[in-house]
Amino acid sequence: MTEHDGGGPSARKLEEGRLLKELEAIHRTRHETLLHGSDDALVTHTKRMNELEHEYVRRHPQRAQTASRTRSGARARTNGEHGEHKDRPM
Repeated sequence: MTEHDGGGPSARKLEEGRLLKELEAIHRTRHETLLHGSDDALVTHTKRMNELEHEYVRRHPQRAQTASRTRSGARARTNGEHGEHKDRPM
């Protein structure tokens, strides 16, 4: 894939700094696109976001992960904050 559907450069061809800037920009515009974009705009935005995110993960397979951002960490945080028991359904 040399170009994504939106006409920009392939994520694989972006230098690291540009990839990070593209990711920041697409995440910043995601909510507005979801709420107010056309169906085509949302599809295009989603494809580009996926392309950029997959490239980032490909380049950084061992990226640092914060425990609270994992499923088990989120569950522990939620259970601890609300005093819920793991046995009870949410």
